[in-house]
Amino acid sequence: MQVKGKKALVLGPTRGVGLAIARALADEGAHLALPWFDWPESVEAMEHEFTSQAGKHFTLKTDLRNPDDVATLMAAIREKFGGLDILINNIERGGMPILHGGYHREINREQWQLEMDTTLRAKWLVFDHALPLLKQSRQSAVVNISSIAALTGRSGPAGLLFNDGYSAANRGIAALTETWARMGAPMVRVNELMLGLIDQRHGPGTRGWGLLNQEQQQALLTHTPLSRTGTPEEVAQAVLFLVRDADFMTGAVLRLDGGFVLGGDQPSTLPAGSL
Repeated sequence: MQVKGKKALVLGPTRGVGLAIARALADEGAHLALPWFDWPESVEAMEHEFTSQAGKHFTLKTDLRNPDDVATLMAAIREKFGGLDILINNIERGGMPILHGGYHREINREQWQLEMDTTLRAKWLVFDHALPLLKQSRQSAVVNISSIAALTGRSGPAGLLFNDGYSAANRGIAALTETWARMGAPMVRVNELMLGLIDQRHGPGTRGWGLLNQEQQQALLTHTPLSRTGTPEEVAQAVLFLVRDADFMTGAVLRLDGGFVLGGDQPSTLPAGSL
């Protein structure tokens, strides 16, 4: 897909991964719709960066868990852009055990539902409302952003970062990716980018990471064959591949985790054998 001139909706564009993706698509010449809701300290800088390019991009405060807000967002895209070619479905709400503790805490009474509503249901709401616009395009692409929590659950060193509800919600994203790929074909490609420990997203730059002691941080890096966390810019490059270069890929999951799911164990030396 030629990205230049395409109309893209990027969720979560105010910081971290979402901001890096928005910048990468803008550099490729895309026109961006950038909804925001929380992180007010980051919104002003994002709006200044993108809306200074008059007519190319627009921002809109949107609660993506609210069907009426999502409908309003799609109406704005239709009015301002006349269509939609790219959807970066990057919305989630995690609950790091190291930060939030367990669901039994009074303060976490609504946490499980919040994770489901944001990480899973909001993705469905946005895609459901966006699909008619995406189908009007001759060639369009959707990228669902998910987490390796879908595979690891609350186990091993990642158990300090991924809790049960967040893991379950991310497991559900794969089912949506496959269903949507069937629904969108052949005009709309739908793929999933599954992220491991990324700076500002379960890695350095998050409150949870800062609460880990040095031994806990090292355990996570030791479990990662590449021995480091990823960067938002590396995520943005993977998204560009799925949008721009992967024209024969749909319904697939691309994992960007430095090998975390593989774990840090090395293959054993083959025995001499007894024959």
